[in-house]
Amino acid sequence: MLFNPKIVSFALAACVALITTLSVSLVESRPEPLLVCGSLAFASSSVLIYSALEFLVFREIKKIYSVIDKVKKKDFKVIRDNLGNNANPLRKLNEEIFAYTARKQQEIDDLKKLEEFRREFLADVSHELKTPIFAAQGFIHTLIDGAVDDKMVRDKFLAKAAKSLDGLDALVQDLLTLSQMEIGAIKMHRERVNLFEVTEEVFEQLEEKAASRRITLKFAKQTDTQAWVRADPQRIFQVMTNLISNAIKYGNENGKVVVSFITDKDYVLTSVRDDGQGIPPEHLKRIFERFYRVDKSRSKDSGGTGLGLAIVKHTIEAHRSKVSVTSKIDKGTTFSFKLERDATLVRIG
Repeated sequence: MLFNPKIVSFALAACVALITTLSVSLVESRPEPLLVCGSLAFASSSVLIYSALEFLVFREIKKIYSVIDKVKKKDFKVIRDNLGNNANPLRKLNEEIFAYTARKQQEIDDLKKLEEFRREFLADVSHELKTPIFAAQGFIHTLIDGAVDDKMVRDKFLAKAAKSLDGLDALVQDLLTLSQMEIGAIKMHRERVNLFEVTEEVFEQLEEKAASRRITLKFAKQTDTQAWVRADPQRIFQVMTNLISNAIKYGNENGKVVVSFITDKDYVLTSVRDDGQGIPPEHLKRIFERFYRVDKSRSKDSGGTGLGLAIVKHTIEAHRSKVSVTSKIDKGTTFSFKLERDATLVRIG
């Protein structure tokens, strides 16, 4: 490369030495002093100019090219220095370019993720809506085509159409609930709630569903029956219903679903455990997404809107907590979350 700091510094030093020698020759004509003066001017100028170009210009330009190369590779692992402490304008420019590019690349990546999420969501919603609509449509058209005259067929098809429309209504309601939660339109009305009593009600509601798969609903041994928390009763009832219903759905037949409450000074830890097939590790991070199904065919046969866990996640987060999941293949899955304990309900004596 012809244009480098050494060549540039030598050329500029030669010019400085020549100008200095010509200036001195106006007052001194002897060759020895002129040679010494020119040599000193060349040597000192070349060192100074080279240092200035190398450390203040060329080194920073090389860093700018390095930043551009990192940008091409989407490598943004460089930590910015404090711009206010840098006097070198090229270094400041280098850091500004990197920071700006990293920020814009992050925005682009986020937009791509949102676009992908939007496409998946539209595809999932279309698929979920299509099934109950087509089913109800088929039953009604069959009746219109003449089956309405047969009372037995008519009643049977109307019942099936009503069931499909009920499923459609549940899906729409869950979508509305989830959308309102995401934008913060639904506020949690927190009050004193005993999680043990709420779960007993859920057990009663899901008793028939559990019996159809010969699954036992039970509390863990030594669980706290006075699991008082500050929470929205309606939303927490929905959370427990979704978690226990999922445990019944994916647990083994003739198995059990176990709920436990562990109380400490500030919180009550709630756990819902099944003994089913478990969830593969690669799916654990995504099971709280809308419509995400680990086994699509099996989930479809089991019913549900595919929004239950997403609603659980947003509800618990609205209570300023998080829901976690652990799972082992062929051992079962456990969902857990903490809620603020209501200590005012503690009675002494």
